Amino acid sequence: MLATPGVLPAVEAEHLWAAESKADGQRSILYLPGDGTLVLRSRSEADITPAYPELHLLAEALGGRPAVLDGEIVALDDQGRPDFERLQPRMALAGSPAKAARLARDMPAHLVLFDVMFLNGRSLLATPYAERRAELERLDLRGPNWSTPAAIVGHSAQALAATREHHLEGLVLKRLNSVYTPGVRSKAWIKIRNVQTVDAIIGGWVPGRGRLAGLPGALLLGERHGGALHFIGSVGTGWSERERVTLAELLSMAAIGNCPFDEEPAIEGARWVLPRLVSEVRYVTRTRAGLLRHPSWHRLRPDLAPEDVE
Repeated sequence: MLATPGVLPAVEAEHLWAAESKADGQRSILYLPGDGTLVLRSRSEADITPAYPELHLLAEALGGRPAVLDGEIVALDDQGRPDFERLQPRMALAGSPAKAARLARDMPAHLVLFDVMFLNGRSLLATPYAERRAELERLDLRGPNWSTPAAIVGHSAQALAATREHHLEGLVLKRLNSVYTPGVRSKAWIKIRNVQTVDAIIGGWVPGRGRLAGLPGALLLGERHGGALHFIGSVGTGWSERERVTLAELLSMAAIGNCPFDEEPAIEGARWVLPRLVSEVRYVTRTRAGLLRHPSWHRLRPDLAPEDVE
């Protein structure tokens, strides 16, 4: 079951929703047949069990109770917050169990549990969320590499403010009476990301394909550091067709032959422009290298010159 982007419920409807902290990691369904084993599957239904050997002990913690659980695999930073960049080296190791075992010692994963769809021989798919959540909490699954964070009912605005204060990705709101619908992006689950914005200088672009040929498919963005333009990532979503055409005209007039960034990004088909156009871009967080994560176009900033965002 997947969440739909949305906004906080009206104050008079808050009591109908539970708020869970949104973890930035790899979604996984856990199949526990009750014999001391488990299978982890990704959203694409790939078997990722060998990639996370430190999670195998969860089967013992559950005892002989067969279950199917829903959760998010994360890697935690020094402050205990999910850090997607730390998790990335672990995500491709399903075919390398020896390397996965080494990284499990140096960079352990943590499983955040938030739903139960099957338990003790009984399907809970048609059971309301509030009852499924109560069943999950009764399992008391809290261990060295897994946890069941609290769900807060009736205080979604305060919960969202708390995620911002602690630099977390955001919230997932779940309607208390909602059933579990596998594979469906449901409006009974609402995700709200804590979005930040940055004024970024456009240093290049990559042409689109098909009907977008000749138009920008992505813009290459930078920030000034010590007088040099430092690459901070690309953005390819969020604009209208009219904005795309306008940008194509502006980029054409600013075309140059050399890369304006202090270090040329390895991007096939990149075209370079004079770094004089300023954009405002939304994003969720940054990598340790300063690259934008989940960027989305907001608007062009003709009121700003590049030196204004030094």
